[in-house]
Amino acid sequence: MKKKMVLASLTAMSALMLGACGQEANGENKENKELVISTFGLSEDVMQEDVFVPFEEEYGVDIVVETGTSSERYTKFESNPNSTIDIIDLPQSNASQGAAEGLFEEIDTEKIPNLADLIDSAKVLSENGSGAAYTVNSIGIIYDEEAAGMKIDEFSDLWDPSLEGKISIPDIATTFGPSMMYVASEYKGVDITTDNGAAAFEGLEELAPNVVKTYSKSSDLANMFQSGEIVAAVVGDFAIPMISEAQPSVQYVVPLSGTYANFNTVNINTNSENKEMAYNFVNWRLSEELQMITAASLNEAPTNENVELSGEIAENKTYGEIAELTKLVDFDFVNTQMDDWIDMWNRTMNQ
Repeated sequence: MKKKMVLASLTAMSALMLGACGQEANGENKENKELVISTFGLSEDVMQEDVFVPFEEEYGVDIVVETGTSSERYTKFESNPNSTIDIIDLPQSNASQGAAEGLFEEIDTEKIPNLADLIDSAKVLSENGSGAAYTVNSIGIIYDEEAAGMKIDEFSDLWDPSLEGKISIPDIATTFGPSMMYVASEYKGVDITTDNGAAAFEGLEELAPNVVKTYSKSSDLANMFQSGEIVAAVVGDFAIPMISEAQPSVQYVVPLSGTYANFNTVNINTNSENKEMAYNFVNWRLSEELQMITAASLNEAPTNENVELSGEIAENKTYGEIAELTKLVDFDFVNTQMDDWIDMWNRTMNQ
């Protein structure tokens, strides 16, 4: 009996050793590695199910997620050269800033085949170092017409005196804060790049009586609509499903005069120790397969030109006719102004 047990043990050990050798030959470790991803704190359960879990299962990796506002996450990442973050999702403004500061891996296009399938405007971002653009969104107006007591078709309608203390706009430090500066400058009839935002702040000062709160998280809007604290808000289209679920009476409007676009990008930390796996994840994020899924589940407009949307899935996205209404924010210009703008914004809007 003892001899049989020894033989069985040797056989089991041999099998384990062969398995380990096989894993090493394939460049894999016995234990899953971790890939740390910093991303937006929006629809986290859906992100896990549709984006992270399939990748974990395919590549045998454990994804650790860090969430927060764009400005919080970027500031933390920027100030820590020893950050353990491998991948960071950022809006254009932060991505442009990080590229200028050399925080991101210079993209090796051969390791991300799906880059070749991006729309032209998204390719430009990767070419200038701002990362791989995985979705494009834009701002519009979400409002409850009955509660507002008026129809709202244009951004300029938000200045109507009857909306005093009834609206919310994105804070300057959020993804669409700079876009709000452009909206206010346009309201005053001035090209924002000609006066560094002076007219925009005049417009914001006139709008301030109507603004009950500037928000940092889109999720805050759902609560404010539900409680009746606001009747209208300027918001990125990615947040429409969440707000509509909380307050079914709201509707979303993109002004025919135009809107402002933002690409969300995915970048690899230049100091990451898991760059090969990070490249795999970026390629997955840009894939036609995933972007078809997230168009429906996360309301993300695709940047992969092979993705075709129709019906309800195409609604409320920066896609098709709405994409044609978009105007670009010059983030190289914006980033040179941001410190002054934040200071002025706080004195104008957050008193």
